Amino acid sequence: MSQTIERTSPVPYYEQLAEILRAQILDGAIPPDERLPSESELCREYGLSRATVRQTLQKLETDGFARRVPRRGVFASTPVETSGWTVQEGFLESQIRHGRVGIETRVIDARFTRPPRHVADALQVGAGDDVFALERVRSLEGRIAMFSTNWFPGASGQSMSTASDVLDGSASVNERLRAAGFVTSGAKRVIHALRAPEPVAAHLQVGTDEPVLRVRSLSWDDRGTKFDYYETWVLTDVIPLEVSVSAS
Repeated sequence: MSQTIERTSPVPYYEQLAEILRAQILDGAIPPDERLPSESELCREYGLSRATVRQTLQKLETDGFARRVPRRGVFASTPVETSGWTVQEGFLESQIRHGRVGIETRVIDARFTRPPRHVADALQVGAGDDVFALERVRSLEGRIAMFSTNWFPGASGQSMSTASDVLDGSASVNERLRAAGFVTSGAKRVIHALRAPEPVAAHLQVGTDEPVLRVRSLSWDDRGTKFDYYETWVLTDVIPLEVSVSAS
């Protein structure tokens, strides 16, 4: 990607700058743990506003390519692999099993769209391929508990796009996938505590400085076909996550 901001591109400036810095981190031009240029330096170099640069840095933090050290600055990092901790089941299934009532699912958006770069990479879809994206807010007894986005490629996306009971918030995504023949053989889930990005904070009705647990999950079947990637932001004061611990 060009090392300049394309002013006529439909891609937002902060996403362009995030991709430039991400590429520099991945190719070693900015080594892990090296301090990133300051907001002022990035503003001058790329001709961007401070608000845009702050969006960029927050995106890098969210995606695992940067970490903020109080009073020192923002430092390069690479997404951390985790092992041994696995979220065993979906929010809805676990709460039903425990007899909880008052669960509400509100669908925010459901459509075919281009996935973010890290999602496309995980699902192994082409850069120009659309996937079916489902955004939902889940509440427990009237309190917002989580905001999630699922991305479904290929056949799983076609199946979910016609699942009227999922699209109106009355059915479980996992149960609908299983009914359509997409049975999880393996999954990788990574959990981070992060500041909520602005769109996520708005859906969760919290401040952007409030820490939230982000769970990213990739699921595949017994043939190794990836059929679901989700990103869930959880308010654990409303609903704690259940995990199992196993030897790595």
